[in-house]
Amino acid sequence: MSTATTVKSLMNEFPPAQDKLVTLANWRTQPYNSWSYHNVRRLLPTANIAASKNPTPLEQDLSEIGHVAFNGAQGPTTLREALRNTYTKGFLVLRRGRIAAEWYSQGMDAATPHIVFSVSKSICGALGGILTDKGLLNPNRPVTDYVPEVSASVYGGCTVRHLLDMSVGISFTEDYNDPNGDVARYRRAVGWDALKPGQDVMPLRAFLATQKGDGKKHGETFHYVSTNTDMLGWVYERAAGRALSDLLGEYLWTPLGAETDAYITLDSEGAMRAAGGICVGVRDLGRFGEMIRQRGVANGRQVVPGWWIDDINDNGDPEAWARGDFAELFADGVYRSKFYQIDRKRRTLACVGIHGQWVFIDPVSELVIVRVASEPVPLEVENVRAWRRASEAIAQHFS
Repeated sequence: MSTATTVKSLMNEFPPAQDKLVTLANWRTQPYNSWSYHNVRRLLPTANIAASKNPTPLEQDLSEIGHVAFNGAQGPTTLREALRNTYTKGFLVLRRGRIAAEWYSQGMDAATPHIVFSVSKSICGALGGILTDKGLLNPNRPVTDYVPEVSASVYGGCTVRHLLDMSVGISFTEDYNDPNGDVARYRRAVGWDALKPGQDVMPLRAFLATQKGDGKKHGETFHYVSTNTDMLGWVYERAAGRALSDLLGEYLWTPLGAETDAYITLDSEGAMRAAGGICVGVRDLGRFGEMIRQRGVANGRQVVPGWWIDDINDNGDPEAWARGDFAELFADGVYRSKFYQIDRKRRTLACVGIHGQWVFIDPVSELVIVRVASEPVPLEVENVRAWRRASEAIAQHFS
């Protein structure tokens, strides 16, 4: 049975047959994630992120780029072949803010909200600049100035900047495949996994307050841990006195000119998964990337302060990156405020999420490239490298 046929057959009966039923027990596995990743709201509690009543228009200036060749994860390929054969569900290329190419499959269209996993972190990183510019947040202050409840945890000794830059000295292993590890316990806390008999669940905020240090000094090493961004979301809420979903809607998604409401997943107590629970339409994700490319401006309006974008581009720590988890993934990389700078000379930024989510922002070629996908393996390093090569090949084509 083909992937497309499988997707069409999932959840289409009332009730669905057992082999076509998507639940918390299988929603992140193939073939079920081909349906679930753009139907998250039917599986998990969520909060709405309001779109604009006057969306920023996206004009079309289409180009034929299906023939663009690059080395994929399995060898030489073309963009056309890769889109069909790599679990891609939505793909968008913006050149100078206009749609140059667009492609959808597996029940997706331009406005369908799709979970973007850790691209959520970059969205929240942009929000941090807005809150800082408004005087609501100070990245240099201790986390406990905002959330004293975590003073006994690893977060009791770090600053908001350490959260933003993933440089907290935390004892947490981001292993997506360990059924008994830190990530498995974390997923139960955010309500993403079905509980097995005898398993207890600790809500997200309580889980954050239990995290311990690894003995390393904060600020010296890039250590990728998702809980840092959930902690950041909690800090935002305390700093502004409002729910994260409302902050994202009013300060980012609405002024950005988004055309479709986004949403974010909740735990059992309403805590929002800032680190990976945001679901957005592909074109709106393109609008987000274009706003970043334009130094925080969308439709003539300053959404994210320009100085915050400059800081992302200029102030990542190469030494912390070199000591960190992903040094081999992006050899010339740095990380700042939840964005990867994957080419420091070109000032190319990327937002990356597990299962194939990708935003490529390249000022030299004036391109933003968005991909959403349902890859079966959470993090396949060679797939990330392949889509970087694809994006660079597209950039070269337009150059």
